Formats: sequence, structure tokens, C-alpha cells
Amino acid sequence: MKKFFCVILLALMMLPFFGTTSEAAGSFKDVGADYRAYKEIMYLAQGNIVTGSSDGYFSPNKEVTRAEAAAMLGRALNLNGAKRVTQFKDVNSQSFASGYIQSAVDKGIISGYSDGSFKPGKPVTRGEMALLISRAFQYGENSTGGAANALMARGIAQGISPTNFGYDSNIKRADFSVFLARSVDYKLRIGTSVSFTGELTVNADSLNVRTGPNTDYPKVDSLAQGTTVQAAYNVGDWVYIKSGSAEGLVHGAYLDGGYKPGEVNNDPAALQTIVIDPGHGGSDPGAGGFGILEKNVVLDTSLKVKSLLSRTPFDVKLTRETDVFISLQKRVEFAKAAKANIFLSVHANAFNGTANGTETYYYNSAATNPNTAESKALAAAVQNRLLDAWKLYDRGVKHGNFHVIRENSMPAVLVELGFIDNKKDNEKLKSAAWRQKAAEAIYFGILDYYKQKGYNVSSYYSI
Repeated sequence: MKKFFCVILLALMMLPFFGTTSEAAGSFKDVGADYRAYKEIMYLAQGNIVTGSSDGYFSPNKEVTRAEAAAMLGRALNLNGAKRVTQFKDVNSQSFASGYIQSAVDKGIISGYSDGSFKPGKPVTRGEMALLISRAFQYGENSTGGAANALMARGIAQGISPTNFGYDSNIKRADFSVFLARSVDYKLRIGTSVSFTGELTVNADSLNVRTGPNTDYPKVDSLAQGTTVQAAYNVGDWVYIKSGSAEGLVHGAYLDGGYKPGEVNNDPAALQTIVIDPGHGGSDPGAGGFGILEKNVVLDTSLKVKSLLSRTPFDVKLTRETDVFISLQKRVEFAKAAKANIFLSVHANAFNGTANGTETYYYNSAATNPNTAESKALAAAVQNRLLDAWKLYDRGVKHGNFHVIRENSMPAVLVELGFIDNKKDNEKLKSAAWRQKAAEAIYFGILDYYKQKGYNVSSYYSI
């Protein structure tokens, strides 16, 4: 009797812990029924795509990190989330997201950085979120601008104002949940519908139709073998279908017909790779003056250029995104390996404080780099934009025998923004606002170059 009583008591002591875990999947103390994202959060929680803390909180206003974004997308798409060693030096194999990170990278949904890191704790911006969802759900966009437009057109996302998507604002858990839930279930979207066009046939004895893309979601119907269904879109290996009154998600393995959703980006700009090269770095500080270093100035400017270009279909890559040393030859090899279509190296000048102004170099001998005419055109386009934006002395477009432009095999230029040891130039180089203007000038110069080549880039001038 005593032994029986102890067993019962132990069982009763365990019940609250199991209950808390179960409740965490379906309700949260800080997400009430009147909360703006309640429906979307609860929808994802029902399928354990999002979870809360052990004490029952969701923290809807917490910023989403890259690791969390990979995990949420991975769960929605049923990617392999088994903890394991990844290709990134800063992702622990026992991290909750290690498996999802590697799986998402393998699927081309997210990528790491050129220094071999993933930066799992870095917050995700709204622009990056749009791009991740576009890739995950095959919307055919590879720029943040195109991805944001794709999400808004589908009723998945909205801007932070009628004229501002908020590309650079860090996204909160509530908003990420809203956009992810609407991507999975179109009935949660704003004022849009989907087309059921692809025709498939059930190949299983009985196929369950569910409200979400995993077996945690309830069954709403069942289809017999041979039933014809129409498909709207995929969620990983699951397909959103309709057949008569039955509508919902089914596993694609039990359908025949070869339906392959998704859109292809036919913009020729999407086939162009642009490599931006922030000069110096790490143990090589470059020039210095009035308390600032060239390596830091040009890295910040280059990252701003990347941010602007990432809103277009262009594929943009940086030779470095952190303060690391990279040899001149490694920079050239990086551009060639990336099959870059243009290469732009960013620097700041110095000459005992007596010189000033902006200049842009290209290599004018076809002996090593045959793209002299295109290099000169690119240099002129960027130089003109920088002069207009910064109003510094025009030192011209000229030949320069620099390794990174001489040894490259694509149109290549080297920009000297200004003289870091000249007080007037330095005031602009040390200002984040002026560096933003320089980045925009380089961005516009690149667009001008492509416009001259016949690319339709007019819509990308609006920033």
C-alpha cells in the first residue's frame, strides 16, 4: 500500500511540469486574445514552429536573431533540425539551432559571412526577413527590395508606414511570426487569395488534409487514393491543396503529378555579381588622421553600399565584412571565384595633410585586365556621383597600377573617397551621415554604369 501511494504521489508531482510544457505550445502569458498578432502566433505555436520560455512567455517584442530565424523557418519547412556540427566556426554543435542553420544554408535560404562565421546572435532586419521568406517559399526574389514587394503583394507583410518598409529595422518575434504564419496559411493574409492551378493525384490509400505543415496540426479531411487535387503553393515538402470542399496542407510525397511551384526572377540584373572590396583591415590599418583609421572608414562605407545593393536583384558580395586582414591577391581570387561582373575597391587617401579631393582609378592596359573601356566607364560613373554628393575637389578619373584592379579579370575600379589627413576631407570621412552619402553615391554610380549598358535599373534609384 505504501509503495502504491508513493507511485501515485510521484505521478501527481510530475503533472504540472507536463502541463506547463503543453500550455507553452498553445498559449502564452504575454500574448492575449486581443493582441495584434495573436492569431498568427497561436497558429505557429499549434505546430510547435514557435515556442515560448519555460515559464510560459513568448516575448513578442524581442528581436529575432539569425539563429532563431533559421530555427523558425526550419520548423515551418520541416528541415532537418538535428543538432550537429556545421560549417561555421561560431555555431556550437549543441546549439538549439545548429541543425536548422546548416539545413537552411544547404537549401540556399540563408548564408554565412566571408570570414567563416554565421553570427547566430545577430538580429535580423525586416529587409533580411523578407529575403529569407522569399527564398524559403520560392517567391523568386534575391534582393531585399524585390522580396519585400513580393511579400506585400501577397498580403504577407506591410511596411512600418505607407512609404517605408523599414528595411534596416530589426524585426521583432511578433512580426516575424505574422509574416511566417501568413506565408504558410494564405487565409491569414491581408485581402489576397491564391490560385489553385497545379493538378495532382493522391497516390496513398488515404491522405490526411491538415491545417498546417506537420502532423501536430489537426486533420480536417481525408482524401482517397486516386483523388484529383489542385495545388496552390508549397511549404517545404508539404503542398497547400484543394479538392471539392477539402482544403489544407498535405505531404507532397503522397501526390503524383510533378507540381513545382515557385517563380523565376527574369531580371537580367539578377545574373550580375558585384564585389565590393573594403581596403586594408586587421593588422593593416591603412592611412590615418584626426583619430580615425582608413580600414574602419572604408568598411563602414562598403557595408552601407552592400545594404543599398541588397535591395536590388544584383548579387552583392564583400571581400571582408569585419576587421580582418586579407592579402591583395586573396581579394582578386575572391572576385574571380565569385565570377564577379564588376569589382569596386574602396579606400581613403593621405599625403601629409597637404592634398585633398576625390579620385577614382582604373587600369588602362589590357595586358592583364582586358576590360579597360568598361573599367573607365564605371570609374567615371562613380566619380561623378561622388563629386555631386561630397562636393570635394575633383582629382579626376585616372590610370592606377594597383594590384586589385590590374590583376582582376572583370571591370575593376579603385575609389579614393578623400584624404584622411586633410581636415576638410576628414570631417566627411569621420561622419556616419557623410559616409552614407558616399555609399549612396557609389550605389548610384553603379546603377548609372548598368543603365549605360542597357539594363533597366530605373526603379532602383528610389531609396
